[in-house]
Amino acid sequence: MPSIASESGTPAPVKPERTTLIDLSKVDLDGTAATREQMFEVIPHRHEMALLDRVVWSNEGYTQGIGEIKVRGDEFWVRGHFPNRAMMPGVLMIEAGAQVACWLYNHRQTKPQIAAFLRIDNAVFRQSVTVGDTLYVLCKESEKQSTRRFFSDIQGVVNGQIAFEASISGMRIGDM
Repeated sequence: MPSIASESGTPAPVKPERTTLIDLSKVDLDGTAATREQMFEVIPHRHEMALLDRVVWSNEGYTQGIGEIKVRGDEFWVRGHFPNRAMMPGVLMIEAGAQVACWLYNHRQTKPQIAAFLRIDNAVFRQSVTVGDTLYVLCKESEKQSTRRFFSDIQGVVNGQIAFEASISGMRIGDM
């Protein structure tokens, strides 16, 4: 790893630049691949647990995609997490990533499936997400997929910064 001199003159490691899973400069973030209602045709999440407002973009093979959440302030978690300083819970950011992964997974199936995520690895939270923010949730297939399972890397981007990242896996548990 390259290094630079610290104030004491001792070499300090240089952190590698963090990059997004998908090059956002090449995506029209105002585009819509699926409205909220169109997502309901493909993913089983409803009511308070339907976190995504829309799918912004996906590639042709449905192995990469971007979802969007506009944090309005009327979400169920705002009042209690935390009073006077609302911050979107990290577990909901991860769940939003799983919903993008489910949307992509179901587009590769012959009919929509209920797919539950099984595992979260290497989750890191780097930036808070709060009322007024737009969170872009990026998802990229990370391993060979099957008709039963998916493996994805996910990230959240808010205000041009990576808010979270993780690797997840999920599995079909039944027809929708």
